[in-house]
Amino acid sequence: MSCIFCRIVKKDIPAEIIKEDENIIAFRDINPKAPIHILIVPKKHISSLNELREEDKELIGQIFLFVKDVAKELKIDKGGYKVSINVGEGGGQEIFHLHVHLLAEKRQ
Repeated sequence: MSCIFCRIVKKDIPAEIIKEDENIIAFRDINPKAPIHILIVPKKHISSLNELREEDKELIGQIFLFVKDVAKELKIDKGGYKVSINVGEGGGQEIFHLHVHLLAEKRQ
């Protein structure tokens, strides 16, 4: 059975999708830790930051440019936002599919 993020990527389960391209998807967190809490997820299953390989370099760069674009679309780019990646159980990772948290208090 695939992880919940893989199922969202495949559209097997619903999510409030904010932005998507061929490699990455962004959607609202169902358990937000801030008024704006978006998850940015590579469509390729990578369990965690620790599982990155040399071949993933371009994808990681794309993810961070994608984060920037989502922040701009949500109009949080000027006032500031937080980006975090949890790695492993001890680092607070709950879903073992690499993902970036984009958090902000409000739109500008």
